[in-house]
Amino acid sequence: MNSWQSFLILKIVPDYGLSRTETAILLAKFPDENTFKSNKEVADGAIAAENNEIPIDPENVRRQMWTIYNERFCPTENREGFLGYKDRSSPAKDTAFLAWLKPKYLDWLSSQKSAFSTGDCTPAISCNPFIPQTGQIDDPQLFFGRDREIRRVFEVLNTDCSVALIGEEGIGKSSLLSAICQQAENLLLSARQPIHLDLNGIRDEDDFYTALCEEVGIPKSYGNRLHSALKQNNKKVLLAIDNVGKMTREGFTRELRENLRFLAERPNAPVKLIVAASKPLDKLFNDSHDEYNESPFAGIFQQENIKPWNEAIAGAFIKARLAMTSVRFTDEEISHLVQESGGHPRRLMQLCYQNYARYMEDVK
Repeated sequence: MNSWQSFLILKIVPDYGLSRTETAILLAKFPDENTFKSNKEVADGAIAAENNEIPIDPENVRRQMWTIYNERFCPTENREGFLGYKDRSSPAKDTAFLAWLKPKYLDWLSSQKSAFSTGDCTPAISCNPFIPQTGQIDDPQLFFGRDREIRRVFEVLNTDCSVALIGEEGIGKSSLLSAICQQAENLLLSARQPIHLDLNGIRDEDDFYTALCEEVGIPKSYGNRLHSALKQNNKKVLLAIDNVGKMTREGFTRELRENLRFLAERPNAPVKLIVAASKPLDKLFNDSHDEYNESPFAGIFQQENIKPWNEAIAGAFIKARLAMTSVRFTDEEISHLVQESGGHPRRLMQLCYQNYARYMEDVK
């Protein structure tokens, strides 16, 4: 996969909500940043490649493209669109659309490359681009491949619901929480102050309230008094809690979850929650199975399962990280790395780090 295809798959497709069929047509129609193919060429290519996602009739391709332009790329109140989406002249529209995409591609490409251009370090020689191997990624230039999940999370948050990110250890939940907090200002319809608390660094319930109130900028308070303090100070908060499973350990009580529910469940609540855990919440907390005493977290979260990257995204990640180096992994190496990692971001990062290090040893 080249950088143009990576741009379309990782940036344009999730930003504008294209389906699998629409994605296949977009990739076939605009194979690079300087070319667009006719509807007949796209249809003929579908036959040659046996691509079941693309209509084999040029007229059907034309109709699909009309839908893509008019339903996906039309301007909206919250999103820039392609101003020529209503143009009825297909070749002229295709040319204008490609011209509209190109500056976006260059901006995206620059953002990918700038992540590895730091100080006096020459990435092609000395800097392994597959870092950090473990831990949370806070740098937006290094964050990769979760555009679709971010879009879905904000769709839920903007309907006044809270979200639970569920996924195995090392899948990227902490990095995703950080990215959500960074993008909240632009993507939340109603402004909220993003606060990111990691329970790995919080001893107990009292420590939790101390950290929360300090971040909000109000006196330390609990329960109804905390609700009143938020109201009186006109504070609206997006509270992102990482490793929420730590609430099951000693020092945390059911009362904390009850207070969080009280703060978050009502319409236009002062707090909206997004939590991350390695297990579903109903499996983490024993009181979830008490039919006579509903668990405080029951019914207030929409679960978003964080899965490994698919083959296309994992391959694009490797190529993006290598973009500012002189090293290029072979297609066979990339395929092997993706398969061996199962698309798991942390495992993929570690395997790529080792593979890159071997290249550097050969150079020496």
